[in-house]
Amino acid sequence: QVQLVESGGGLVQPGGSLRLSCAASGSISRIYVMGWYRQAPGRQRELVAIIARGGLTNYAESVKGRFTISDDNAKNTVILQMNALKPEDTAVYYCKADVLGGSSRADYWGQGTQVTVSS
Repeated sequence: QVQLVESGGGLVQPGGSLRLSCAASGSISRIYVMGWYRQAPGRQRELVAIIARGGLTNYAESVKGRFTISDDNAKNTVILQMNALKPEDTAVYYCKADVLGGSSRADYWGQGTQVTVSS
């Protein structure tokens, strides 16, 4: 009943920038946390950045100072602005939302968007 749709992935050179967007839709009463995770080949999925109600954010150490997460509560949308990209940022990026819908609260995941950083 809740869907997350990511967009904005693509191919970029090292040092370049990308902006990822994730829009949540469906039976949503509240979203407590939205965030981005990534998974590179042969690696576990890892936290990139999250943003909670009130705007509190948390970032992986590897992206601090380069990535910025923000939200648009009216649109149930989360943005990840990625600057100074490095080859090691290459991964599939997944949007996640902690959603209250009706009487149920659960985590939902998007399908992922590929980010490739290569020279």
